[in-house]
Amino acid sequence: MTAITAPRRFARLRTLALTGLATTGAAAAALTLMPASAQAAEAPQAAHSVTAPSRDSNTDPKGSTGSAGNLDGWIKQSLAIMKEKGIPGSYDGLHRNIMRESGGNPNAQNNWDVNAQNGTPSKGLLQVIQPTFNAYHVAGTAQSVTDPVANITAAANYAAQRYGSIDNVNSAY
Repeated sequence: MTAITAPRRFARLRTLALTGLATTGAAAAALTLMPASAQAAEAPQAAHSVTAPSRDSNTDPKGSTGSAGNLDGWIKQSLAIMKEKGIPGSYDGLHRNIMRESGGNPNAQNNWDVNAQNGTPSKGLLQVIQPTFNAYHVAGTAQSVTDPVANITAAANYAAQRYGSIDNVNSAY
């Protein structure tokens, strides 16, 4: 057996790395909160990006203070409601899933997957479709799927019912 030359080894490693990234990216992009009876999301047709609002640097991400109007504050408001309603979940679990789903953009909307093709695009921080939002909406939050606190809380309620907690969601649903 002949030894693989350095340039060939580099090319092979690069190919393997790109394949892994493409697979991981497709799995992350297909992630959508939906009722159990709905079909899984399809792979994206085109790349899209969202930007996250900046965190309030004067607050501890796990502390009890947070202001409305930023990701930190929305998560903390949702956690307070979740605690009151007995919905499990942590700051870290919510933040991790929000960053994967929307990059922290409360106005993110998926216009390419099977849900969108069927007229119900995933929306908001945790990319919830309207039927899921309606089914898992938590009293005391806004009736809008794109309201950040309502979106987080409904998605966490859904994840609690389906997976035991949003903390247990680490990949495609």
